[in-house]
Amino acid sequence: MFRSKAEKRVLELGYEPERLPPGQYLTEKWPVLHAGTVPHTDLATWTFRVFGEVERPLSLTWEQLSALPTAEVTQDIHCVTRWSRFDVTFRGVPWAALEELVAPTPSARYAIAHAEQGFTANVPIASLADERALLATHADGEPLTAEHGWPLRLVIPGKYFWKSAKWLRAIELSATDKPGFWERYGYHNDADPFAEQRYAF
Repeated sequence: MFRSKAEKRVLELGYEPERLPPGQYLTEKWPVLHAGTVPHTDLATWTFRVFGEVERPLSLTWEQLSALPTAEVTQDIHCVTRWSRFDVTFRGVPWAALEELVAPTPSARYAIAHAEQGFTANVPIASLADERALLATHADGEPLTAEHGWPLRLVIPGKYFWKSAKWLRAIELSATDKPGFWERYGYHNDADPFAEQRYAF
């Protein structure tokens, strides 16, 4: 007896069914979902900042960001709209490379991603420090497409994918939590797909 048709499909493709969170279905495509429009980006004027509870606030041009060490990670992604995609390979700058430059203060407990058009997403700083977390520039061997966050998106493992903010422009470290765009609309603050933490109510 299968838990669901979705689990049967996972087994047919040779995956362990435990990889699929409850209520999700597996897709080999990468659906495009976001609020608002795809922003226009000019890399000549684009900058990325780290600020807040840090000893050395930082602002980088695209060229400076591109010169930082990179890493590659492969992980599953899970959207709150119930699709999951396995074994997505991201490449980008690990948080450790920026952490060394900005020196977070002991009071830094949360990370707030600031993206284009006023979008924000919040996670505990431990999620940002996870070795699988990235400021991603590439997915599956190719530069991110504009629809998926080019030139830079955050990738936060183990959370619904809304926490992985597209079109990333800054990371703020904070002593207090600051609910992000979707959290203010009633989405769950923790966003654990295996606990089905979709909504706060």
